[in-house]
Amino acid sequence: MGKLDGKVALIIGGSDGIGFSIAELFVAEGAHVFITGRRQSALDEAIKNININGKLTAIQADCSIMADIGTIYEQIKQDKGHLDILVANAALAEFVPLGSITEQHFDETFNTNVKGVLFNVQAALPIFTDGGSIIILGSVAGCKAAPAFSVYSATKTALRSFARSWCIDLKDRKIRVNTLSPGPVNTPAIRGQTEEIKNFVKSKPVMGRIGEPEEVAKAALFLASNEDSSYITGIELFVDGGTAQI
Repeated sequence: MGKLDGKVALIIGGSDGIGFSIAELFVAEGAHVFITGRRQSALDEAIKNININGKLTAIQADCSIMADIGTIYEQIKQDKGHLDILVANAALAEFVPLGSITEQHFDETFNTNVKGVLFNVQAALPIFTDGGSIIILGSVAGCKAAPAFSVYSATKTALRSFARSWCIDLKDRKIRVNTLSPGPVNTPAIRGQTEEIKNFVKSKPVMGRIGEPEEVAKAALFLASNEDSSYITGIELFVDGGTAQI
């Protein structure tokens, strides 16, 4: 018996990194998982690696485009009829110092990280199961400053506010809304940075190392499970090696 047997989950941005690890664990725990991503090649690779007994469905979509958002939930409705778990994971992160921030950088970051989360959650509600779980991927950057990271940090602070408000808005439907905030994690986004940024990131956790995507996935499973986290809503759960705690 898996912790998510019979559940239907959606991972926005589930083709690689943390989202991929969450999808992999949810499938192993019995859920039928839908993942979205912009790159069909990455989605195909995810299907090849973790599609156990037809339990994974990939949808190519941009989570910040309204037409794509509509397509996501229409397919889930047609295929499964409902949704029990939503993990809003897709995000853009780019280091741009104050003085060099462009309108394009601002718009792209807020459209994916904030607009995308808002309108995905809103579009999910008509098919969302009462008593389900919404998990919003935040970041330690939402409460800890980093050089040249102000726009990204502001988006993650906004998401924390969303979770606080939405857990109240959805309390009558017993839908739990929580924020899951990783610290530095070994993902393609980190591996693609300059050595200077990598060294800065690695210096922050109290535990003296960066995390692994699988460690964040286990926390997501905890928040997704109605048994394990039945009395938890509105929180921010840090999986950060202590980065935001000192």
